[in-house]
Amino acid sequence: MAGVRLEKIHKSFGADAVAVRALDLEIAEREFLSLLGPSGCGKTTTLRMLAGLEQPTSGRIFIGGREVTEVAPGRRDIAMVFQSYALYPHMTVGENIAYPLKKRGVPSAERKAMVARTVDLLQLGPLVDRKPRQLSGGQQQRVALGRAIVRDPAVFLLDEPLSNLDAKLRAHMRAELIQLQKRLGKTMVYVTHDQLEAMTMSDRIAIMNKGELQQLGTPDEIYRRPANRFVAGFVGTPAMNFATGRMTVADGRPAFAGAGLTIPLPPGHPVEGEAGAGGRAVEIGIRPEDVVVGEGPFEGRIRVVEPTGHETIVLFAAGEADLVTRVPGGIALKAGEAVRFRVRAENAHLFDQADGRRLGAAAGH
Repeated sequence: MAGVRLEKIHKSFGADAVAVRALDLEIAEREFLSLLGPSGCGKTTTLRMLAGLEQPTSGRIFIGGREVTEVAPGRRDIAMVFQSYALYPHMTVGENIAYPLKKRGVPSAERKAMVARTVDLLQLGPLVDRKPRQLSGGQQQRVALGRAIVRDPAVFLLDEPLSNLDAKLRAHMRAELIQLQKRLGKTMVYVTHDQLEAMTMSDRIAIMNKGELQQLGTPDEIYRRPANRFVAGFVGTPAMNFATGRMTVADGRPAFAGAGLTIPLPPGHPVEGEAGAGGRAVEIGIRPEDVVVGEGPFEGRIRVVEPTGHETIVLFAAGEADLVTRVPGGIALKAGEAVRFRVRAENAHLFDQADGRRLGAAAGH
């Protein structure tokens, strides 16, 4: 078993192209950790440095307590699964899985036994004599996983391995990967730009942006207590609603005022002790599920209705803000209609306009 530790990892490509900046990250043994972020955020570069395919400009990398910063990829006890699968087209499934063992000089009898166990684990038995061109995308992905598993590495590194699959197959492979990781009991580091993958599969998520770690936490922590404005806006579908304004007082309570809306904050709200009511410039963030249509003190006008079957996504204008909410699929709403609404202010987040930090986060809320 092996955990992973990155200490002050920095990677630049030339003077002005910083890919990863002063990254500190510790991944526990047997943990499934996702590196999540938009394209160009540094997540794949981080994975490649873990694999030894890129050398950090500065900093240190440890796997299983052993420093591997300058250790060759083949001696790091890791296996990497790529987006492209990279199967050998002239080899059968069995030969593809066996290749890493053959390259290491594992005796033939032992090699056959290890391949057989891996084929059984991934339910590839009926496909073992087929060539990659005879396989579906999902089957090719399982073979690529098998080639990694057969080596019995301490750490698995996966670089967007499901991005080439269709939506239904991605959902199936997500479930398979979760079960596989639990059976193997190995540390997995998973790179993705797909928040659904990260939220459903991970023990913890490391969110990156512009080469810097924005937040490290469980999926629930990331969603319910985002560290800053970037994390709040990046995680969640539909995205969080935002409006800029200032702190004020309404009915003797701290309140947000902006975009034509005044939203009092309930007693015990995390922002209460930090923001005060002194006109601080803030940005409010409200999840779509916390905008309740059909009742309440506010009025808006529907602009767009998007039925999705089990629910309907509704975009409406309220004051100077555009808000998105979701309602059950059976509720009939039309563009142009006026609607009453309220917000669950107890779930509202407030962010400092100056640095994007979520107010109240320092108190652990």
